[in-house]
Amino acid sequence: MQVDISGCRLQLLQGDITEQNVDVIVNAANSQLAGGGGVDRAIHDAGGPSIMEETDVLYPDGCPTGSAVASGAGLLSAKHVFHAVGPVWRGGKQGEPVALQSAYRKCLQLAQQHDCNSIAFPALSAGAFGYPLDLAANVALKTCTDFQKWHKAPAEVRFVLFSEGVYGAFAKSLETLIELK
Repeated sequence: MQVDISGCRLQLLQGDITEQNVDVIVNAANSQLAGGGGVDRAIHDAGGPSIMEETDVLYPDGCPTGSAVASGAGLLSAKHVFHAVGPVWRGGKQGEPVALQSAYRKCLQLAQQHDCNSIAFPALSAGAFGYPLDLAANVALKTCTDFQKWHKAPAEVRFVLFSEGVYGAFAKSLETLIELK
């Protein structure tokens, strides 16, 4: 599924984020940047040890929730990996939506700072961090479409979603968002 946002493209697809030919691949990281499972493990496995070595040197204190930091992409075809730390879901009343929005926005800002035209996101916080999928999709898509609308960048935002269920939730959210605009 694909939509045009102010001359930019937002795309949803089901697949493996490590196989994307984009300027930036976003990693769903933990705040220690210590590696983990899911998307984080897949990116480190495919990109090789240089990604972890670089983050250990550049960010010894990790990255706070709601933010993101940049590293090289190692063996991946991308130029950069942005390590975004979304919130752990605690019922939605402890600032989770604001922190999730902030993590996406920081990645988009980093893309501008690094002159990147294309970025691939996973569903931040919607896996091991327990954020309800429909709510995570709403925050992700609204944040990215608003950013593209106002900044006319990046030229391509791609959500690479691992399973059919995650893709379906994002597609439903995007359809609703388009109807509201």
